[in-house]
Amino acid sequence: MNKESYEQSYPARTNGETPPRVVITGMGALTPLGHTVEETWQSLLAGRSGIDYISKFDASNLRVNFAGEVRDFDPGAYMDRKEARRLDPCIQYALVTARQAITDAELDLEALDPARAGVIVGSGIGGVSSFRENIDVVQAKGLRKVSPFMIPNMLVDSPGGKIAIEFNLQGPNHAVVSACASGTTACGEAFEILRRGDADVMLAGGSEAALLPINVAAFDVMGALSQRTDNPAAACRPFDNDRDGFVMSEGSAIVVMETLEHAHARNAHILAEVIGYGNTNDAYHMAAPHATGRGAAEAMRVALRKAAAYGESIADIDYINAHGTATRLNDIGETLAIKQVFGEAAYNVRISSTKSMTGHLLGAAGALETIICTAIINHGMVPPTINLDTPDPECDLNYTPNLAVKSDVRVTLSNSFGFGGHNACIVLRRYA
Repeated sequence: MNKESYEQSYPARTNGETPPRVVITGMGALTPLGHTVEETWQSLLAGRSGIDYISKFDASNLRVNFAGEVRDFDPGAYMDRKEARRLDPCIQYALVTARQAITDAELDLEALDPARAGVIVGSGIGGVSSFRENIDVVQAKGLRKVSPFMIPNMLVDSPGGKIAIEFNLQGPNHAVVSACASGTTACGEAFEILRRGDADVMLAGGSEAALLPINVAAFDVMGALSQRTDNPAAACRPFDNDRDGFVMSEGSAIVVMETLEHAHARNAHILAEVIGYGNTNDAYHMAAPHATGRGAAEAMRVALRKAAAYGESIADIDYINAHGTATRLNDIGETLAIKQVFGEAAYNVRISSTKSMTGHLLGAAGALETIICTAIINHGMVPPTINLDTPDPECDLNYTPNLAVKSDVRVTLSNSFGFGGHNACIVLRRYA
């Protein structure tokens, strides 16, 4: 599909004027590949896997004994140790990455209008560790021994609430829960809040700390997880013919987004511009994508239609960060969806699944992949899809197998899909 026919099919819904511009000025990440954005990025370029045997608990009774853990994390190094003991890891992770992002953006909190600064942090499961611990307490000691911190720890909106309290951000604040699309949805909704003028600055992203025996067992019983227990680093194999499921991971990723006007007013360093966001639902099945990829395709179209209002067309997409979970159904469905949207041009777009190295951070995955797209734009390097040794014949696009490549990437698209049929896509471009 050429630019003219695309714009006829998916016209931008504007009055002819360019809508307000939104930019990314700061990033923070805590992942199985590192405790910072830079550590994570360098590991991605090296094709290094963050997946290994589980150390957080005894996994000997589980069929799946590996995951992508945030290793060697000491919350006391980032916050008061007494407070750290009270907070669920999901909140700890979010606080750490929020602070990283604020520091990276060189955001002067004292100079901000707090009513014009907000937070959207998504999570698939939230503070499930606190919930699980208190069930154990009840069974051992009775209901009167439940922690008074259980409720504020387990709520999915608590990471965003705690970030707002910590940094005095009094503007729009809510959580996004759209399963594995939550991180992208959070970033996309922050983009829309800024576009419509409800805030000047937003912290957006996701946080997940769901590596518990019951969660691993539940995903395993569904048949969703890889069972390559002999070699965890090779377990996540997106688009490979021998793939057998995704790998659970944990972590957090937060970005600072601002209106371009606000960023210019404080002479901020701009990392990338957000120009499109789409959100749809398959309306088909709670755990399986539609076989034709219809919902995923429509989410991409919606995001690209908005990008057209900023002067970018489907022909300008240089890179796609695939959802790429390494499940049998997702990888084929996503490939079909990309072909529906891009037509023959799908074969010319560079794609990769960075989950092959990070594992699947569930509700934080899309936020991390937004950061990865930003890094790609800035560094001109595309991380690989590792473990792609025997391509599935039905997955025949350019997934950047096994080695990072140098590439001048100006415009990116990132896909996230989740249980319940949720689909979210975000488009970034190099700021100019």
